[in-house]
Amino acid sequence: MKKRPVNALAFLSLLALLAPLGYLTGEIGFYGFLGFLYYIRYFTVLPDEFFRQNVRKAATAAWISEMVLLVPLTYACYGLYGSARALPTGFGLSFAAAIFVFTIALMIYEYRETQGAIDD
Repeated sequence: MKKRPVNALAFLSLLALLAPLGYLTGEIGFYGFLGFLYYIRYFTVLPDEFFRQNVRKAATAAWISEMVLLVPLTYACYGLYGSARALPTGFGLSFAAAIFVFTIALMIYEYRETQGAIDD
């Protein structure tokens, strides 16, 4: 019997397990990890070559957006928070933006793929 391939992207949903720390510690920033629950759906998706290609394209868009946003966000955080918190906050915001871009880009690529499958 052949084993079903595991979609490694689905394991990002395990990061949502950090969200209860927001309640335990009183730090509301941990609740942002609930956004990773979206990736639970990938436990049912078979990772074929088109899926991997879509993940690569979405990851490229996310990486570029992070590199483009890092410096302006760091400067903006320097103006808002001062020099002590500028760099960590800028890095955190650019990373969060990259995750958001990755998720949206992957959704768009998957939608386009399903529309192409309907046309066939």
